[in-house]
Amino acid sequence: MPINKKILDKITSKTKIYLAIILILLILLCIYEVKFIIPSIILYILLMLYTFWTNGRKKSEFFKHIQELTLDVDSAAKNNLINSPFPLIIMETDGNIIWKNSKFVKEFINIDIKNYLEDIIKEIKQEIIKDSNKKTIEKDIIIGKKSYKIIGEYVKNKNTNNNKKYLVNLYFIDNTQNIEILKKYNDSKTCIGIIMIDNYEEIMQRISTEATPQVIATVEKEIYNWVNPTGGLIIKKDRDTFIYVFEKKYLEQIEKDKFDILDTIKQINIEGKLQLTLSIAITDEGDSNYDKYQTALSAIDIALGRGGDQAVIRTNGKYNFFGGRAQEVEKRTKVKARIIAHALEELINESKDVLIMGHMNGDIDSMGSSLGLYRLAKSLGKEVHVISSTADITLANFIESLKTNDEYAEAIIDKNEAMAKISPDTLLIIVDTHRKNYVEVPSLLDETEKIVIIDHHRKSTEFIESPILMFHEVYASSTAELVIEILQYSNQDIKLTDQEIEALYGGIMVDTKDFTFKTGVRTFEAAAYLRKLGVDIIKVKKWFQIDLENYNIISDIVKNTELINDTIGIAVYNKVDKNAGIICAKAADELITISDITASFVIGNVGDKICISGRSIGDINVQVILEKLGGGGHITVAGAQLHELTLEEAKKLVIEKINEYLSENS
Repeated sequence: MPINKKILDKITSKTKIYLAIILILLILLCIYEVKFIIPSIILYILLMLYTFWTNGRKKSEFFKHIQELTLDVDSAAKNNLINSPFPLIIMETDGNIIWKNSKFVKEFINIDIKNYLEDIIKEIKQEIIKDSNKKTIEKDIIIGKKSYKIIGEYVKNKNTNNNKKYLVNLYFIDNTQNIEILKKYNDSKTCIGIIMIDNYEEIMQRISTEATPQVIATVEKEIYNWVNPTGGLIIKKDRDTFIYVFEKKYLEQIEKDKFDILDTIKQINIEGKLQLTLSIAITDEGDSNYDKYQTALSAIDIALGRGGDQAVIRTNGKYNFFGGRAQEVEKRTKVKARIIAHALEELINESKDVLIMGHMNGDIDSMGSSLGLYRLAKSLGKEVHVISSTADITLANFIESLKTNDEYAEAIIDKNEAMAKISPDTLLIIVDTHRKNYVEVPSLLDETEKIVIIDHHRKSTEFIESPILMFHEVYASSTAELVIEILQYSNQDIKLTDQEIEALYGGIMVDTKDFTFKTGVRTFEAAAYLRKLGVDIIKVKKWFQIDLENYNIISDIVKNTELINDTIGIAVYNKVDKNAGIICAKAADELITISDITASFVIGNVGDKICISGRSIGDINVQVILEKLGGGGHITVAGAQLHELTLEEAKKLVIEKINEYLSENS
């Protein structure tokens, strides 16, 4: 019996089963009784008609119900849009406003909302260009005196032929109260600071007993007066150290005032024209007050390592520095040098071998220091090597002459040889730098935990963490000076070779600019020690002589110097030269000898990078300026390197940082 397939498709699956069972029963009945064939056919047709009719009726009722439900949903959605508790606007990305609800009109009745909407539309267009699949936007914005979180969705407008036109609906959720609560919470957080008098011991030794109580009282009074407006708690931890606890809401004002306490303390009159300075470290980083105190201790080490007379704020994982305009204070005691010397000997004895490494593009100070420590390790019977892969032209010539001696030819190795020799039991001594990205071979730092640092540069935020021994004295003229003190206090009978003596003396000469910059009592004591050993001063001086061609280049650089603020000279060496670093340094030295120039900056192109040399007579901190460009050094001598910039771009950047520094210290 033929049955229309369309009819069957409209019948539900359960009904199909029932009809199939009835059909089978009727067929069986007809087999036994032929007379039931016609009644069975009529009955089955009637059942089919009835089933089709009832099924159609149910579907009709179902579709009617769905239609009514859809209308109800559409009506509810429209009511929700119209009566939304949040301001809502629908607009096109060409700025045309399609519709806005009454809440939007009421919320921004006294505000020119058009400018804000233009900015939002610009941002949406940028998002569409970046990622056409993204269809939502979320943005925080301040309108008038309120803060809003904008949540929106955008789709292509189907009613236009322009494929670039989108339809945007934006909800404005008032977030003012939440932000105020969050601000109150953040403002109430605890900040912990450490205030330290840099040169307390020296001042107390040099003033009369009668004046001591008055000086101490004056200093403490000024510190308390500075703290009082914040309602903070200050505790005197030691004779020269204070702990400062206050709420974070006062930190912004302290930053705006640029830690004026630093200048206030320096203005205190002390007999003998002595000057007190402070170092301050403040932080809000840490899960507990104890953690914050530990972070403050690390930060005060950085302030002291940069020469003192400055403040450092550690927040959001970054350091911000203030002050640092005073010269480093020379320490007269050599107790630390003696302790370091003995500790270093023990570490060398406990190690399997020793590797000594300076900074990239090594100079005579790093090499002289390395050779001095090389002889110390050799005297202790250890296998020791000096790593030198890169060097300036002066040092390259010295190394060539050094390698004519068989001992040094084997002792000086490159990066690949160093990587093959180092092991966890190797003692790695780093000289003339403490920055992990500035050492000769940075990958060596990960191969051993036995690291010793000997350096005299002002501390950077990129310092090598957790060395087992550190001799870091920013007052020292050079690393060579520190190494000489270690050699003097060694328990070994050290016999320096002529080349080692000359290299150490050369290190002091270069970093002091022939004993004119950053030269203290201990600098002359170190030089006198080398003089006793028979250093040939004339021979050392000849290393740094320049030929007539380079002298003329330096003269041209000086001649084309541009003055900034009438006292700061900035010049450019236009030629691409692998020795540009040395030429720029010598040109900067020449510039600083000219009257009325208080600081000089010379920029050169080494080939793969731009080098900058900065010099100062002390009135301007060239280290702080070049630190803004990723460099470092000292108040009077500093340098930096820039990548992927032209000379002109580098010059503009240096001028920008100079003006920024002058503005901060005006």
